[in-house]
Amino acid sequence: MADELLRRVTARQPYPLIFSTLSGAHLYGFPSPDSDFDLRGVHILPAEEVLGLLPPRETLEESIREEGRELDIVTHDVRKFFVMLLKRNGYVLEQLYSPLIVHTTPEHAELREIARGCITRHHGNHYLGFVQTQWKLFEQQRRVKPLLYVYRVLLTGIHLMRTGAVEANLVTLNESFRLSHVADLLALKSASPEHSELPHADIEFHRGERDRLTDLLLQARVESGLPDEPTARPALNDLLIRLRRSVE
Repeated sequence: MADELLRRVTARQPYPLIFSTLSGAHLYGFPSPDSDFDLRGVHILPAEEVLGLLPPRETLEESIREEGRELDIVTHDVRKFFVMLLKRNGYVLEQLYSPLIVHTTPEHAELREIARGCITRHHGNHYLGFVQTQWKLFEQQRRVKPLLYVYRVLLTGIHLMRTGAVEANLVTLNESFRLSHVADLLALKSASPEHSELPHADIEFHRGERDRLTDLLLQARVESGLPDEPTARPALNDLLIRLRRSVE
């Protein structure tokens, strides 16, 4: 039922899509029974909308409630998405490489290959900044979800710096890191409502783990074999021109 809903919402988007994938808790490996669906994708605006005087619809957002499920869909125009790929933006990499694919095209597969040339050691900065935000949220709310985000962000960043591969699923990541407290948190989240609290968490322990893993991320960034600058700009430019022309 959920797959049908996701495909139906994707199919009624106003512009052709290169891809749409699931992000959020489902991608990260810790959805609760009542978790929303976070659908992300890339659309292609026709040339006349980009070249005219009116502001182009670079980002489309919609929040839907259907069949008792909440669903948020956000898509970016292809040019905006490519510009974000060329920056230190881990979000768009995770969306592009999400294995939870709702809609795909040959250009999606091509883009996944090209985007490997967008990954740099400086993507580590994205995850270092993100973890600070999530830790503050955890301290304020003492909920399971932001604490899992802390671990997810750090392990994703370390893995990316070490391997150059995007892995956003905390369950998969923890197969290598083998953190028993993360496994316990994952089990709790999967069996609890989305906004479950964690009032008796050992804050000092988790702060120590945050600091330890942050140090590992800093070290992995220094030692990474990833380049300092992206190399994919020419290939992205060529793909953008072809995609724009395809909807003229």
